[in-house]
Amino acid sequence: MKYKLEWIYNVKSNEKVQCSSDWLTGELAVKFAEEIESSGKVTELYFYDEAGTSWILKEMKKLLTEVEEDPHEITVFFDGGFQKESNQAGLGAVIFFKQGKKKYRIRANQRFDEMESNNEAEYAAFYFALNILEDLGVHHLSCEFKGDSQGILKQLEGEWPCYEETLNRWLDRIEGKIKTLGIHPKFTVIPRKDNKEADKLATQALEGKEIFAKTLIL
Repeated sequence: MKYKLEWIYNVKSNEKVQCSSDWLTGELAVKFAEEIESSGKVTELYFYDEAGTSWILKEMKKLLTEVEEDPHEITVFFDGGFQKESNQAGLGAVIFFKQGKKKYRIRANQRFDEMESNNEAEYAAFYFALNILEDLGVHHLSCEFKGDSQGILKQLEGEWPCYEETLNRWLDRIEGKIKTLGIHPKFTVIPRKDNKEADKLATQALEGKEIFAKTLIL
């Protein structure tokens, strides 16, 4: 989750200037707030998250202490593969996140039966990744979702319409899960070459190689 600061700066002429920061990590936002507050010239200092919720400095420190041990700063890569002959899909997901002061990576895949198309496999892969986030206890956080399927990401953003009934059902499930978890999503389309790990996991799932691995990144 990123945070923005807003405050009033009192200049020597007794005039007041409304100021605001860029979006910052929680830790940096608190450090910055402490520094400018120590000048004695700052009043009405508030933190805002991407959902518009606000805190004062004391509340923000308590919040960061509470969420420090929960997964945060989450990035999800997803990809789906499809075998027309068997109507099976391979779903792949790679999830990076921080917990405490450490950074982790989860690599996971799953084979899914009774798929109709490669597009449906992409939707199923996204939903598969959301289920992993739910199992991790992720809720009310910002998450970035990266994939090479422009269609699903643009449809989730609401920029492109979806006319296929089967895909619309997947969109409803995905949007429902995002709402249930309180996730604030960011959707990023990436080149296929930057999504190789999720693609490999999807292929391995179709080959019958099931994987779920959590790794500490040094």
